[in-house]
Amino acid sequence: MALALEIAFDEASNLIANTQELIRVVLSGRRRNMSVPFERIDIRPVMIKEALTLQIMENDGRQMTTNNILPSNFDIRKYLEMGYANILVEHTRGALSIRVTKKGDAQIHRESVKREQNLEHDRKKLRLLDASDPFLIEVGISDSAGRVKPTRSDKYLQVEEFLRLLVPTLNSAIEAKQIHQPTPENPLVITDLGCGNAYLTFAAHQYLKNIGMPVRVVGIDLREESFKRNTEIARKLNIEDSIEFRAEAIDQTPLTTTDIAIALHACDTATDDAIAWAVNSGAKLLLIAPCCQHELQTQMNHVPEPWSILTKHGLMKERLGDLMTDALRAQILKLVGFRSEVIEFIGGEHTPKNLMIRAVFTGAKAEPKDFANYQDMLNYWNVTPALASRLNIIK
Repeated sequence: MALALEIAFDEASNLIANTQELIRVVLSGRRRNMSVPFERIDIRPVMIKEALTLQIMENDGRQMTTNNILPSNFDIRKYLEMGYANILVEHTRGALSIRVTKKGDAQIHRESVKREQNLEHDRKKLRLLDASDPFLIEVGISDSAGRVKPTRSDKYLQVEEFLRLLVPTLNSAIEAKQIHQPTPENPLVITDLGCGNAYLTFAAHQYLKNIGMPVRVVGIDLREESFKRNTEIARKLNIEDSIEFRAEAIDQTPLTTTDIAIALHACDTATDDAIAWAVNSGAKLLLIAPCCQHELQTQMNHVPEPWSILTKHGLMKERLGDLMTDALRAQILKLVGFRSEVIEFIGGEHTPKNLMIRAVFTGAKAEPKDFANYQDMLNYWNVTPALASRLNIIK
């Protein structure tokens, strides 16, 4: 439901001020035409030397800084009015989510669920997936005793962070009626394009099933060995009725419909195949982590000045090509009715391929300036993105 922003902020302020019930506050995203000092701010109550204190963790995209402040000295409204588009307040009786729209309205979602307050200063991060989950053992992330293998800790974190992106985005899309409310008769359909060893495929299936959401999950990968391995794991876990795997190319699969499309590190134009299939199949939510963006780089032969200062260095030209590729992918999605953004998927210390394109279909018609900016970019660099040809967006 939409409320005046001031009313929404008043409700959030009252919940945050009640530190006896507050669990955490998360500020993220940027409101239209506003700048924010940090990519994300996390706030939670902790007990330090027998005094209730608010721990404020500010992430600027490179490092996290932590400050502790007494509740009496904390200016709640200052933080709420910094320009963040997404505000989450969790408390012991539930949660309040605020998403500020482009028009400055507040989309509100309230959740009623009991939570426990944890005031430990250096508590361990709560995990969405227990390390002893049978699927983690079967896919080789955890050992037979249910402990994450040291050599697979990055993969475990990658799976965790993916779920932390998927779940709130999915809940918001369902609340906004952009995705239907899943039922046993009409479950949520998730397609993992280029699933490989199916870490995310199984993770999404197991987590959503565990929270009671009816799902049907499909993993597609060209390699026959992946199909056989993943199908056997599904059989061992006795979940074949709600998850399946297919050995076929993304652009040749006979499947034509899905609710959510995910693709993690599909190489080069396989990412474009995944996005194009998702768009043409009516996907309402896309979570795409690109990899190896070579295709556009091969077109960057006539570099406009003064960009040669940068592109004469091979490494920098490659990184510029990566950024340009994903920026154009996000823009193309906007042109076909998606609200798209490029976000950090996981810290760069875990993988250099840490960007994710997150897009929700809204059906909003792109403005003329969106097309004009897109065309200007293509003309300036004399390039044609692979995704444009797949979606018949003519230069």
